[in-house]
Amino acid sequence: MEITSLQNPRVKQWAQLLEKKTRDKEHKYIIEGIHLVQEALISGASVECIVYSLDQGMPAEIEKLTASHLDVEWIGVTSAIIAKCSSTETPQPVFAVVHKQSSDMGAFMERENALVVVVDGVQDPGNLGTIIRSADAVLADAVILGKGTVDLYNPKTIRSTMGSMFHLPILEGNLNEILPAAKRGGARIVSTSLQAEHTCYAYDFRPSTWLLVGNEGKGVSAEAEAYVDDRIIIPMPGRAESLNVAMATSVLLYEALRQRRYT
Repeated sequence: MEITSLQNPRVKQWAQLLEKKTRDKEHKYIIEGIHLVQEALISGASVECIVYSLDQGMPAEIEKLTASHLDVEWIGVTSAIIAKCSSTETPQPVFAVVHKQSSDMGAFMERENALVVVVDGVQDPGNLGTIIRSADAVLADAVILGKGTVDLYNPKTIRSTMGSMFHLPILEGNLNEILPAAKRGGARIVSTSLQAEHTCYAYDFRPSTWLLVGNEGKGVSAEAEAYVDDRIIIPMPGRAESLNVAMATSVLLYEALRQRRYT
């Protein structure tokens, strides 16, 4: 199928997905670029259609996946249409429309030795993307996004995940409901604190651990902090004032990985 008119209704629908209110209403979002489209297809995401530039042709890396994804619609369009539906100044030659998929919170709520990252109000897309990539890298069971956290389907967030958003469950929910339920299921809620007596290297991450991380400037909210069981500190013997939330989360996740797999 080919579309060449900027006035085509489908083009208008795709362009509107750059806005959060439309993504929320339609339960769809756009991913841009060869790598992300590849990852979506390989990971089994619910891809509605793949839109590629008629001028440049279907990227070979994606074309070889067509045979195993016959339910996906493939649409050739003009460069002008690609540009209209892109969130970047230099558009990629391909994008896809993907349906949002929900995960079952109960699947890991009481899972033995679960490792879950709970994000409370992180607002920078790059930070959230890095947290998701680190969680993916250490085989965390899930990432949960609380109120006030940047939209997972923001184009900048999607790009910063580098495809990791398709590799593990990422859920959104009310932390005032989720955290107590996790505690009832046997999880320990862990967060960092400058007043903590124990370092992250002395903490036992092997039992079910839900790592709570907070906003770049304000940290964990008072509401979420009330559910924390254990507070730890990342030692910084150097002169750096602090680590950003994504880097700190990565340090903690890799210590959990070390304890769980390499000791």
